[in-house]
Amino acid sequence: MLVGLFDFKIMVENKVVYCFSFLLFFTFYSTVSAQMSLNKKGEVFYSTDSIVISRLTYRSKLQGFWLGQCIANWTALITEMDKVGNVGDVKSGKFYTSADWGSADLPNIWGELKGEVSNGEQEVKINFVLKKPSLVWGSDDDTDIEYMYQELLFHEKKAILDPLEIKDGWLKHIKKEEENYLWVSNQKAFDLMRKGILPPETSDPRLNPYFDMIDAQLTTEIFGLYAPTRPFFAKRMAYLPIRTVARKEAVMIAEFYVTMHALASSVREDLPIDKQITALAAQARENLPDDTYPAMMYDFVWKKFQSGISWEATRDSIYNRYQVNQQDGYDITSRKLHCNGCFAAGINFAAGLVSLFYGKGDIKETVKIGTLTGWDADNPTATWGGLLGFMMGIEEVEKAFGEKLSHQYHIHRTRIHFANEGLDDFESMSEKGISIVNLVVLNHLGGRIDEKHDNWIIPRQINRVVGVSN
Repeated sequence: MLVGLFDFKIMVENKVVYCFSFLLFFTFYSTVSAQMSLNKKGEVFYSTDSIVISRLTYRSKLQGFWLGQCIANWTALITEMDKVGNVGDVKSGKFYTSADWGSADLPNIWGELKGEVSNGEQEVKINFVLKKPSLVWGSDDDTDIEYMYQELLFHEKKAILDPLEIKDGWLKHIKKEEENYLWVSNQKAFDLMRKGILPPETSDPRLNPYFDMIDAQLTTEIFGLYAPTRPFFAKRMAYLPIRTVARKEAVMIAEFYVTMHALASSVREDLPIDKQITALAAQARENLPDDTYPAMMYDFVWKKFQSGISWEATRDSIYNRYQVNQQDGYDITSRKLHCNGCFAAGINFAAGLVSLFYGKGDIKETVKIGTLTGWDADNPTATWGGLLGFMMGIEEVEKAFGEKLSHQYHIHRTRIHFANEGLDDFESMSEKGISIVNLVVLNHLGGRIDEKHDNWIIPRQINRVVGVSN
């Protein structure tokens, strides 16, 4: 922790009132000089000369990202599509509650139990999936497209992929025949690429009717980690990958996740973890237009969380508000989609906010709630597992689960044509991530690398810290 004495000014109704010196406590392995101000909402604004980020620490954080995603992904795969409500052509009965944790899994909407998750056991229990060091995490749609984008950026030695590079990457690394582990918008975009159509036309609503499904949410949040502290450039990096499969509100939701991941590098670590999480979310919320359903969903879930009701009650109120009553402009039910749009961007965004807020930064509790919340359970749960894993670092993730876990990863479970027959590990994956951040810091953020101390030094822009001052 660094301590400095700085002047600050208070912004009240756009008028500046200069005040006394202020003792600033700033954390996150950084060296700063700063000027602070408060707006009329009591939100802190700060401008600093630079932030210094340890690359050694960042390596551990990137490894924690991959491990956290894998744990959350495979745990929540057990309940994926088990519970989607009772509106439309699919009736799935009562939603899960906390009492169902540890009990037998029920069949999903296709009548399947997750046999692969259970390692052949006849009865699958709703519980954490943890792989010992001798085992290998298999890729899934929550990690494999992100892995592919990282490989493309690494080999192209650039920060921003062009349409042809994205198309060629998809066609090289994704199987043309089933099972290719693509769903809705990803599958349609892939079919369009095979016909020669390039992104972003692959998400054009006239060509891709699934443009507002969940796909972009689970394939692009990693771009936030390549531009630490700079969500604007992170969203520039993710601009085309997001719009390869998404438009309209689905883009807003994907960018919400990218923003949180970029800002995770500048959280105030002197705050409790739950405050860090809600501050990140609140700042990402600032980029959602107030008259859109993602913004209204966020505000609705946040209000329910603050009211003190259970996470189950909040989840049920989401179902009634958005799928039964179609409020706030969310009209999926009227479109009569299969399983009432259980793959849709909106309902899964709202469900994900339940586990984020009620998990309060505890990775185990967040994964538990996400697994039980419903709909496409593994996708939002994997997003939060990755974010919390990054914020914690890999050693703390393992400590949270009480054991050493596998760092090995097999991309060829779902994708093809990678080196070493698809076998990789989190250490190697994080090194590639570090090399991409090196390039971004030097070429796009105006920063430099302190090789002696193994740090990035990034000029600080004016950033907003929401939820820090009361």
